[in-house]
Amino acid sequence: MDPLNENAGKDKLIIFDTTLRDGEQSPGASMTRDEKVRIAKALERMRVDVIEAGFPIASPGDFESVAAVAAAVRESTVCGLARALEKDIDRAGEALKAAARPRIHTFIATSPIHMERKLRMEPDAVIAQAVMAVKRARQFTDDVEFSAEDAGRSDIDFLVRIFTAVIAAGATTLNVPDTVGYNLPNQFGETIAKLRERIDHADRVIFSVHCHNDLGLAVANSLSAVCNGARQVECTINGLGERAGNASLEEVVMAVRTRRDFFDCYTDIDTTQIVPTSRLVSGITGFPVQPNKAIVGANAFAHESGIHQDGVLKHRETYEIMRAEDVGWSNNRMVLGKHSGRNAFKSRLHELGIELATDEALNEAFSRFKDLADKKHEVFDDDLQALVTSVSSEGRIEESMKLLHLKVCSESGEVPHAEVVLLVDSDERRGAAAGSGPVDAALRAIDSIINSGSQLLLYSVNNITSGTDSQGEVTVRLQKDGRIVNGQGADTDIVIASAKAYLNGLNKIQSSISRLKAQGGDV
Repeated sequence: MDPLNENAGKDKLIIFDTTLRDGEQSPGASMTRDEKVRIAKALERMRVDVIEAGFPIASPGDFESVAAVAAAVRESTVCGLARALEKDIDRAGEALKAAARPRIHTFIATSPIHMERKLRMEPDAVIAQAVMAVKRARQFTDDVEFSAEDAGRSDIDFLVRIFTAVIAAGATTLNVPDTVGYNLPNQFGETIAKLRERIDHADRVIFSVHCHNDLGLAVANSLSAVCNGARQVECTINGLGERAGNASLEEVVMAVRTRRDFFDCYTDIDTTQIVPTSRLVSGITGFPVQPNKAIVGANAFAHESGIHQDGVLKHRETYEIMRAEDVGWSNNRMVLGKHSGRNAFKSRLHELGIELATDEALNEAFSRFKDLADKKHEVFDDDLQALVTSVSSEGRIEESMKLLHLKVCSESGEVPHAEVVLLVDSDERRGAAAGSGPVDAALRAIDSIINSGSQLLLYSVNNITSGTDSQGEVTVRLQKDGRIVNGQGADTDIVIASAKAYLNGLNKIQSSISRLKAQGGDV
């Protein structure tokens, strides 16, 4: 290998991120259009090759999100998902009009159980439908991906037939999904090898895989496929996705990078953007990253064992196969303080890859930073990420309800009691309630004013940094009339953070209802 180019002679592995589409299918992980654009820009900074922005036919909101991402992203390919139906493909083509590099990703199920029970179609009809879909997609773009849904449980002979047909129709990428996470690594790798060997003109296309994590094997199956010739992996930040999730982007990328001696391929990913993007996705979706999560978990590079600590101090590689800074970990110390100016604050945001859309959002973020600097002795980058996520999410929905004042009394042997003052549509309202704890009392006091009728599905608290003065980041998941939203709030006072999160969720529900009314939809 050329020492000046460690990738010389190797194939490029295309990283296809579907956080905005499959990742959003996690219950409660729905994102607003502007939140999707913010994540898409972070993925573009990471140099992700393909960003699957959504499923345009699914709803007007999904269409608008795909169109917004297509307009905002210039370097990465932007992809829209479509069933093998004319109306889906036309809708995807329309949503991608502004994309610099558009791709349409069309799919149809190919396993016996799906064809018989779900599609109620004969195999020959499925092939004809797939060919039609690819040809129609080619009217909008030369970059067309075809997926055989549930390929992991499909007959290999049928996969050869349908893939051969769609290549002839103009497909440029063939995706082999393990849709239900059923496959084992050796088995899945052999499937890819057999398909590449048996399909006519296999050299004309990129073979892709999309693995789910139902048995905890999504990354292992994806890497086995790469070893057998797959050159695109579909994955998500933090392994987000429906059910047990998808293959984790950070794990796939760092496995290929760390084991250069084993993999005959490379990626173009800027790995230093992995941790910032992980935190961004976690903050927006409300899905915290488990501490022992590979690469991006808080304990991923922590050593408590005396033997391990001794080894790392003597020579890092005794117990670390990667450098923490290579994936975006840092000492996380922010040098700004309460006397720092607006320009210094804005410059630090830029260094962290954070760009706020408007001066109004920047001013609000700076104001909150000043408030936080008065409460904490040290302000960390994680605090700043949480603060900006809060501004970004709250500033992009209509806040009909705002917290003005909260007082909570809690002592041993007494029932906690809360009093709250809210601004509701410019009208100041007061409420009070008792509860089983201070947080319960605070949320009940808010409900005494709002009477939202929503159901609390999840309440989660995470410390943003270490120390007793750390901000607490609260996530709540609310459901009303079939809608599920996440609300987030952060504060050094966990009760206030809880109230902020609850109101953020209620505002999101109210905002979605208002949009439906404006569109003439069912409420």
